[in-house]
Parts: sequence; structure tokens; C-alpha cells
Amino acid sequence: MILVYTGEGKGKTSACAGQALRALGQGMTVAFGQFMKRDCGAGEQQMLGRLLGARFRPGGLGFLRHEEERPAHHAAAAKLMDWARQQAEEVDMLILDEALYALGAGLLTREELAPLLARAAGQDRHLVLSGRGMPDWLAETADLVTEMQERKHPWRKGVPAARGIEF
Repeated sequence: MILVYTGEGKGKTSACAGQALRALGQGMTVAFGQFMKRDCGAGEQQMLGRLLGARFRPGGLGFLRHEEERPAHHAAAAKLMDWARQQAEEVDMLILDEALYALGAGLLTREELAPLLARAAGQDRHLVLSGRGMPDWLAETADLVTEMQERKHPWRKGVPAARGIEF
């Protein structure tokens, strides 16, 4: 099954982490990779690292903000995809957080993602993708799409990110 968590609102990574917990609770094997996020000690990273060990990989360099950073970001995305392809052979559920951001930024291509999509569609394996900017072709391919919509967020009033909420 192909699951997608997308939209402009908060909660996509949290939904992915919850999906991982649900699968682990059913005795499934799970791998969880993060495209844009570096290992910054966020709460979910600490817990996923403890639960999944080497099957958790925060493989990003942060969000792509300047064009001169593109080669390094592209290399990090390629390295994470190599890891993801290997994990896809071994696990029941592969979660790729911020994969849609990587797609939209051109760090990941549809063609690179296609084998993982085909594997999830053709076997009793699951692929979970998250991020903003879901392309139409993925909406058509996915079995489940949940869109997060922001209605209100404290940062709009200048409140800084809160420990345990945003990280």
C-alpha cells in the first residue's frame, strides 16, 4: 500500500512516526528515512533511533535555501535513496519523510521513486511518503492520501518553536 501525508499544515512527520509505531506494534519491520532533516536531536529522531537503530536514517542537510547548496543536497538525497532501496528489500514498511519536498526541489526524481512505488503496489509491503507539494501523478498512484491543513499556528504570532511540539 502507498500512503501519503501532505499539505501545508503541521503533523506530517508526526503521522509518519505514528504509522511506524502502529506497524511495529503489529510485529512488522519498519525503516524510516528523512530526506531534508539532519540529525538534530528532535524528539521523534531520538525515539525512532532507539526503536529502529540502523533502520532509522536522518539523511538530509536541512532545507535547500540557496542554489549553491544544491550539489551537496543532491548527494545527500542520492545516499538516502541508496539506503532506502536496500531497506525496501528487507522491511514490511518503508517511510520516507520529506520525500515530496525532495521531489519538488529536484533532489529526487519520479523515476528514482518508481521502483519503490511498484514494490509497494505489487506486494504486501508498504511505502509511506510525506512532505508538501504532492504531484498529481502521486495522488493518482497512492492508495491513501491525507492532507494536513493549517488553521492556526502560534509561530504566526511570533511564538518560537516549542520543545516536544515542533522538535
